[in-house]
Amino acid sequence: MINDVLSEADHKMDKSVEATREEFAAIRAGRATPSMFNKITADYYGTPTPLQQLASFTAPEARIILVQPYDMGAMAAIEKAIRDSDLGVNPANDGKVLRCVFPELTEERRKEYIKVARAKAEDGRVSVRNIRRHAKQSLEKMEKDGEVGKDDITGAEKRLDGQTKKHTDAIDEMLKHKEAELLEV
Repeated sequence: MINDVLSEADHKMDKSVEATREEFAAIRAGRATPSMFNKITADYYGTPTPLQQLASFTAPEARIILVQPYDMGAMAAIEKAIRDSDLGVNPANDGKVLRCVFPELTEERRKEYIKVARAKAEDGRVSVRNIRRHAKQSLEKMEKDGEVGKDDITGAEKRLDGQTKKHTDAIDEMLKHKEAELLEV
């Protein structure tokens, strides 16, 4: 039973770390990547639909992303969704593809992105700590109900703390890499 709680907590913490990694991928460093569009949705026939399902993305150059809609009827909705997003880019429409040219990052913009990355890292760490708290409450409930002994719970809590440290360290390491990537000119 203790192992079930610990493995479930470990699995959820892995998901939190992965979600944080995806959030970091959406933050633009030097080059533009199609993953920057992952969180954007467009209104497609009245339904908010992820852009990945509406178009293909290619990066012919470091600062240019070409967006080719599968359905030309969705072109205006895709263009509006990109323009309204927080990417800070105005797509150029040539009738067949949308060309998104990302401006060179200024020092001020880099610092702003580092703040965003730190906030996302903190959100990830908070998520991991919430999972730890929930698992610890489950362990304490088991002890209170008399299902397991105090010594078993103490050992399980130490293992849980180790898992928590491993996952928060992973998030800190990702943040360090993202900051270095953003500061690189």
